[in-house]
Amino acid sequence: MKFNKNLKGKASGKQSRSAKSKAVEKVPRHREDSKRQAVLDQLRGSDGTTIAAIMKTTGWQQHSVHGFLSGVVRKKLGFNLVSEKTDDGRVYRIAAAGGAPSRIKARGKGR
Repeated sequence: MKFNKNLKGKASGKQSRSAKSKAVEKVPRHREDSKRQAVLDQLRGSDGTTIAAIMKTTGWQQHSVHGFLSGVVRKKLGFNLVSEKTDDGRVYRIAAAGGAPSRIKARGKGR
């Protein structure tokens, strides 16, 4: 049986990849019940949260929580994450908009 090289990879009656993507509705990028959203909700609370509380909520290890706070919350999302030393340990929270400038913005791009 011979195959026609001109029709390679194309089947009759199927939509092209671009036609399929146009037909699909836009889906939110982040789920409401994700671990990421749970951590952000904790950080947005007026009392903030601790590393231990985030570890308990997500099941992540300590180094993973630190990486999330640094890489996602501060760098990717650009939130002003502040930490305070309390009697219960270090508490992290997202500062309200219009507060102190973000550490990233203050430093600039050239380190």
